[in-house]
Amino acid sequence: MSTQGSGGRSGTGVRVAHGWGDALLTVLTGLLVMGVTAALGLWSAGAAELPGGSFPRVVAAVVVMAAGGSVALSGNAGDLARTHADISALPLSVTLVGALVLAAGFLRPLRHRAVATARELSGWAARIALLWVLVLIGLSLLARQTFDIPGADPTGGVIGDVLDASPQAGFRAEIPLTLVLGVFWLAGVLVLALLVSSGAPLPVRLVRFQESVRPAAYAMVALLLAYVAVGLVTGLVVAVTRGHPAETFAVILLGLPNLVWLVLTLGLGASWEGKVDGPFGLPMPQVLDSVLRTPDVSTLNVGTLAEQDGRVWWCVVAAALFTLASGFLMAARSPARIRPWQHALRMAAALTLTVFAVCLLVRISAHYGLSLLGLGDLGGGLGGEVLLRPRLWGALGLAVLWGLVTGFLGGLLASRVHRRGEAVPPGGELRTR
Repeated sequence: MSTQGSGGRSGTGVRVAHGWGDALLTVLTGLLVMGVTAALGLWSAGAAELPGGSFPRVVAAVVVMAAGGSVALSGNAGDLARTHADISALPLSVTLVGALVLAAGFLRPLRHRAVATARELSGWAARIALLWVLVLIGLSLLARQTFDIPGADPTGGVIGDVLDASPQAGFRAEIPLTLVLGVFWLAGVLVLALLVSSGAPLPVRLVRFQESVRPAAYAMVALLLAYVAVGLVTGLVVAVTRGHPAETFAVILLGLPNLVWLVLTLGLGASWEGKVDGPFGLPMPQVLDSVLRTPDVSTLNVGTLAEQDGRVWWCVVAAALFTLASGFLMAARSPARIRPWQHALRMAAALTLTVFAVCLLVRISAHYGLSLLGLGDLGGGLGGEVLLRPRLWGALGLAVLWGLVTGFLGGLLASRVHRRGEAVPPGGELRTR
């Protein structure tokens, strides 16, 4: 029996290709949720009052950054003065909602399938990727703006009066780099979607790996989303009970995962280094700002935070409970024949990769300053720096230890519940549950 083309069915009655309409719907839905989330977050932060009708351009820049793209900052203050700025940060709330929607759209036509050919999956992904590239080009062309900075001349009027220039700052998306990084980001989202979903089909050659990879991937995504859910509830309570709802909603809509995933690593015992200088600050609770606002780079961990607020020690308790629950979830979704020590090894590998990803995604580097005749940073009240970076190897080592312990305990707990697969009785003979 012949196989039909796009949108047709094979001899088994299963759809074998997915058309451009499905891909377009997936991409446009992802773009819409990212744009709306970024716009609401920026509006809550007061960005709607930016001059020159630049709000849509700022929204486009945030979406570009959320999709892994690159936005360069620039500025000048005449021939003899220069403003200099750089930023490296991800608005992970926007990233997360976009990734969830794109992953759901990618998986929707694949449901109720046992296997799929590599050609089919790559063709379906290529349709989405091509349309996503067109979206990134449009966003990058929109994401560029220059602002005058009135009243921000820290040289006592020298720049404004003598040099006849006023400081300016601007941003523009770097299109080639944005396209490369944006495609890699999309590829990571689609691959992770296939790894996490137990109902998504895989090529025949990869099916044998699904029982060792998918339960661990699912448990790690559940761990990260659980932290986001708890952070969302906490943020809503804070917005209602403690005032400043606009600032709180700005944090929720732009940087909630940045905060809660940082808390996860801190609860595991990891240390970070950071600094907050000038008028800028982290979109995070005051306790973090207090620890980091020092002349030199400061150490951020549970101990230094507890000096400001003793309740921070609850982060360790939360990390223990959530990682143990993840270990149990991984084991419960695995075949019953898997031993607790095998769960420990898989949990250690999965948690280490997760912490590594968090360390890459949550780090922040931002700087702005003004120099005159090349003589250093004259930013005064205008310039500033925000820095947050992990002590990576220590964080990864702790992740290995936590993974071994919680994976082993999770495997023991899961052995008491009914699971799919085979069980090994004391006599050594296999039986099927």
